[in-house]
Amino acid sequence: MDTLDQKLVDIFDGKVVRKDLVQRIKKGTNVPTFVLEFLLARYCASNDPDEIQAGLEAVLATLQDNYVRADEANAAQSRVAMRGQHRFIDKVHVRYVEREKRHWAALENFNSQRIAVAERFFKDNERLLEGGIWAEVTIAYNDIEGDDYTFYVEEMRPIQLSRFDYDGYIEGRQQFSRDEWLDVILRSVGLEPAKLSPRLKFHFIARLAPLVEPNFNFIELGPRGTGKSYFFSEFSPYATLLSGGQATKATLFYNNSRHRVGLVGFWDTVAFDEVAGIKIKDPDTIQIMKDFLANGRFSRGVEVIADASMAFVGNIDQSIEQLVHSDQHDLFMPLPKEFDLAVMDRFASYLPGWEMPKTSTEFLTNNYGFITDYLAEAFHYQFSKSNRYEEVSKRIRLGTSVEGRDEKGIKKTVAAFLKILHPDGPPSPAEFEAYVQYAIEGRRRVKEQMNKRKPDDEFARIDLSYFAADGQEVIVYCPESEKAMATQRPLRKTLAGEVVQEKQDVQVETAVALPEVVAEPAEPAPPEPAEQHFTIFYGDTGYSYESIMAPYLKGAREVAVEDPYIRMPHQIQNLVRFCETFVKHSMVKRINVKTGYDEFTPLAEIREKLAELTQSLLELDIVLDVELNPNLHDREIRLDNGWVIKIGRGLDFYQKPTSWHEIGANDLSLRKCLETKVDIFRAD
Repeated sequence: MDTLDQKLVDIFDGKVVRKDLVQRIKKGTNVPTFVLEFLLARYCASNDPDEIQAGLEAVLATLQDNYVRADEANAAQSRVAMRGQHRFIDKVHVRYVEREKRHWAALENFNSQRIAVAERFFKDNERLLEGGIWAEVTIAYNDIEGDDYTFYVEEMRPIQLSRFDYDGYIEGRQQFSRDEWLDVILRSVGLEPAKLSPRLKFHFIARLAPLVEPNFNFIELGPRGTGKSYFFSEFSPYATLLSGGQATKATLFYNNSRHRVGLVGFWDTVAFDEVAGIKIKDPDTIQIMKDFLANGRFSRGVEVIADASMAFVGNIDQSIEQLVHSDQHDLFMPLPKEFDLAVMDRFASYLPGWEMPKTSTEFLTNNYGFITDYLAEAFHYQFSKSNRYEEVSKRIRLGTSVEGRDEKGIKKTVAAFLKILHPDGPPSPAEFEAYVQYAIEGRRRVKEQMNKRKPDDEFARIDLSYFAADGQEVIVYCPESEKAMATQRPLRKTLAGEVVQEKQDVQVETAVALPEVVAEPAEPAPPEPAEQHFTIFYGDTGYSYESIMAPYLKGAREVAVEDPYIRMPHQIQNLVRFCETFVKHSMVKRINVKTGYDEFTPLAEIREKLAELTQSLLELDIVLDVELNPNLHDREIRLDNGWVIKIGRGLDFYQKPTSWHEIGANDLSLRKCLETKVDIFRAD
């Protein structure tokens, strides 16, 4: 123990843990850090080496007995059935199944979607319904044959503090200097501050800003392997990380079908990993996101106000030096095309991820830090109950180039630094000035990229500045672009088509006539799809729902399917693949399915599977309506854009694989077909 360790242990006894113990256990399990430290605090709250070793063995034994990997799900279910009950450490989700008018719980690694759960559990913790929480949960076996479930939740204990003393946190902070407290925070997230420069320390503090400041919009782009998503996936139980995929307004903001607020209403921070892979098909989603990023509110028939911060992290593969010196490219290259200038302008700060070190043991600490859950509770308290914005506004003096969103972003960044590093009171003038400089740099990096993209002067006032204590105006630059002419004075195009260089005072210089830029010819519009009439022969491959239907889905908002044979498990799986085609290639909002049945049809099983499909589509804001009709014979797919698709065998025109481990079992384009006719035409 060094001096800072001893001081931290003395003042915050019982609230700290040796971080090297976390690293030793972490390598052998996929459990989030705050879960491991929850167990370490229970079993390793000692400085005695023998007691620590015994505690580590107890933690490992607990994980061995209570933490189940996904490939051990069947054994876990058997254990519950044999013993009557068992306690697990797992992430618990609760979903509402509309058709059954009841809630079901699911454990991430237990592989059961129908675990009965009492209302008291999710009523007390609504985050179970939106993303789930990690908990110690006791699953019991139900031996009543008449019930429609095998397992139920007997007890649940969320893995987080039941009570947090913020006054004690403040009193403890008062006994540390700013630099000592900065090092304590860094050690608490597992880093050794002695290995980091002052600038890198500020970068890591900036990563924490969305966890303490509400409605703080943050972006970090950089190389792989620098730990960009760690703070949002493992550090705090109040943050949720979306790993790519589709971002829908129902999931993020408000589900009109269920009349429920989305993730922004239940989490302090909603983070997007691999931001380049985000798919936003519905223009309404991006518009609602703009409204929310601007002021924390939006309207979807009802007015919704939420405090969640949004963080966007992703990889940037290009050379930073080449990007800042390029006239055509900028540091926002990895963002999806839907992220236009209006979205970018709402980012308060852009952290230069290319300056961050690669994650390695060299930068990890072996000293003491706060139990992650304790610090996360402190941050959550500040997020919801502390406001430092007015304090910043009274002290800060910004230059004339700082405009509306610049000012808001800068002030919120400084406020976040005060919450993290000075929860007990105001910083010194020198400390405050350092935070202001850093905040202005983060906002300038955003504005420089917008200025390169917009061929006029809307974002041209990039020389953001502040007034120091001596009254002198200080212009802040980004180190990577300070001497890059392509970023500081980007090319402009006049109305006559001439390209000119921007002067320092932003006036357009017309004296130098540069070669005219010839606009690239616009891409021709794709041709309208034609009617088709063809036969798929027995044994043919290359026919998937996508290859047959995708060209005809443009403009479709509703689809009607009539197919009498959607009964057997593989036929319902065909319907799932069919719906996936519409999710990927269309803007369809409603799918109406009519199918048949007979006296041998397992109706209860069919309804259960279709209910699961209905629920998953609702999460994407798509309504699935299924009607069972015993007299149905026709097979037809009708789109509301006028196209009709008739497949002689309906959706079930594939040969059933002899093995589900052969080629074509999962990719329908490789699956052998049965003979059938296909007619695609416009309705009269």
